[in-house]
Amino acid sequence: MSPNRVIVIGSGFSGISAATTLADEGYEVTVLEKNASPGGRARKYSSDGFTFDMGPSWYWMPDVFESYFNKFGKTTSDYYDLKRLDPSYTVVFGEDDFVDVPASVAELKKLFESLEPGSAAKLDTFLEQAAYKYEVGINQLVYKPGRSVTEFMNLRLLLDVLRMDVFQSFHKHIRRFFSHEKIIKLMEFPILFLGALPENTPALYSLMNYADIKLGTWYPMGGMFKIIEGMVQLAEEKGVVFKYNQNVHQVEVEQGMATRVLTDTDVFEADIVVASADYHHVEKNLLKPAYRSYSDSYWENRVMAPSSLIFYLGINKRLQKLKHHNLFFDEDFGPHANEIYTNPQWPAKPLFYVSAPSVTDASVAPAGCENLFILIPVAPGLQDTEETREKYYELVMNRLEQLTSQEIRSAVVYKRSYAHKDFISDYNAFKGNAYGLANTLLQTALLKPGLKSKKVKNLYYTGQLTVPGPGVPPSLISGQVVAKEIMKEFAMPVQV
Repeated sequence: MSPNRVIVIGSGFSGISAATTLADEGYEVTVLEKNASPGGRARKYSSDGFTFDMGPSWYWMPDVFESYFNKFGKTTSDYYDLKRLDPSYTVVFGEDDFVDVPASVAELKKLFESLEPGSAAKLDTFLEQAAYKYEVGINQLVYKPGRSVTEFMNLRLLLDVLRMDVFQSFHKHIRRFFSHEKIIKLMEFPILFLGALPENTPALYSLMNYADIKLGTWYPMGGMFKIIEGMVQLAEEKGVVFKYNQNVHQVEVEQGMATRVLTDTDVFEADIVVASADYHHVEKNLLKPAYRSYSDSYWENRVMAPSSLIFYLGINKRLQKLKHHNLFFDEDFGPHANEIYTNPQWPAKPLFYVSAPSVTDASVAPAGCENLFILIPVAPGLQDTEETREKYYELVMNRLEQLTSQEIRSAVVYKRSYAHKDFISDYNAFKGNAYGLANTLLQTALLKPGLKSKKVKNLYYTGQLTVPGPGVPPSLISGQVVAKEIMKEFAMPVQV
């Protein structure tokens, strides 16, 4: 019997990353994907000449992607073409109040200075600190498996952690530098990717501002799914086998070891199992109770990142005033945040985000048409009905039309909505969440669900519910981290 058969459940960023890293070391890896195509939340679909990325739409931290492909002697350019966006994105504060965030740091400083005299110099100081946090955070901390406090028992690393404002909130940190409301909103925006309020997010994550401002916002031509296509191609070059339409319904355990993975149609023998599927789903539904690491009450007490109500729209004309990325901050985020995190309910006056990739990429829409992705962050666990979706479609379209001074609804030739029920159906997402576990101080590093099962010796977890956290770059890293842990504990025999 071969001792190196790895079954990876799920083909999102973390699953493909783990599979490729292990296959590169000689493991025999099979990826089981529930859906008909790879990518997990980063799947794509096409209809009526429009091609939509279903989930992630922001390409930040290009160095993380480049580093991933470099590990296998490749570069991102071997698989897709990147374009830096300028402006990086637009923030809409109200009618005729659009702020383009420039790609150039010098131009951004001019923008800040026009809003708050003296803020340009403060931005330099802020970014200097953020650069340090990015260097330590991305190159050291996020690659820690979070299994023991001894990982951090290094004097220099301990000093680094103390210097990185881990115990101060981002909310307080940003107000040490800036006071203008628009600047604060611009600087707090990247924290929303982490799935928690700035008040509850460690100031360490100003590293996200460094990623935004210094490293830039990019776009892979053809769409975000081009990354997945490249990763799958690389994985297959390394010998990874992908099996689609394989809905896993049980992980069999014998004598504390996972031995088989059962799908609706097949049985796969395993020496090692990596779960890149929803962590809670794997524990609750694929394992018998005796083999679960965490109780129901544990999961109920986790702070989840938001879910999303998404609309995919095909428009039969070109639109005015929209850039590739558009953030609509024309309402107060305070009440909306309360309706996501504190008193979960459908929001009264939500902020929302519009991506118009056809502004950059003609291939995602028919000639003369526009491709729109509209997202409203909402609390996980809400009752999701078609009536509710339609209510919010009308609400958002009213504001979008008013703020951009144009008729849009009459030009919609394709429309699809996506929310809690779909996240659960397609990804078995806990409470229909879209982003995973919020990056609060009490859910950081060792305080996240562990990447290795406490009850099953050869069962590992990767992805947005374990270390290092939510987002595409962290998921890429998560797969590599778990693969390294497997290599330590289930090392391949030395070839003689």
